Amino acid sequence: MRRPLIAVLAAFAALLAVPATASATPGTGVTGTILAQKTIGHTDYTLREITIQPGGYTGWHFHDGTLYAYVKSGTLTHNLADCSIDGIFGTGRAFTEKPDQVHIGRNLGSTPLVLEVLYVLPAGSPLSEDAPDPGCGF
Repeated sequence: MRRPLIAVLAAFAALLAVPATASATPGTGVTGTILAQKTIGHTDYTLREITIQPGGYTGWHFHDGTLYAYVKSGTLTHNLADCSIDGIFGTGRAFTEKPDQVHIGRNLGSTPLVLEVLYVLPAGSPLSEDAPDPGCGF
């Protein structure tokens, strides 16, 4: 799965070579930069690099479409709203996030976590939408 995702990200990076500005990301210790953005038909494609500092987290949120992510460096701990860990993804790993699934991404490591993320969303949708803390204690 890793190779096809890398190929998809590379293809979209070339296809979407349109400058864009960074948008705010909820959580703490998180920065994001939009690398490319394009709307085709009724779908927005956004390629974004996200960095989460050690101890940082995204905040509870969900997306209106599917995300395809690749871990460039570090380790992501990914939790669902029932507090379960649905994945621990280290350098070189790829994963997807389903639409409307409330989750949080955390960097429990000692080095920055860097993700390359392709957002495939309905046109006009925000990159993410905040969700209430489900009471997991993190």
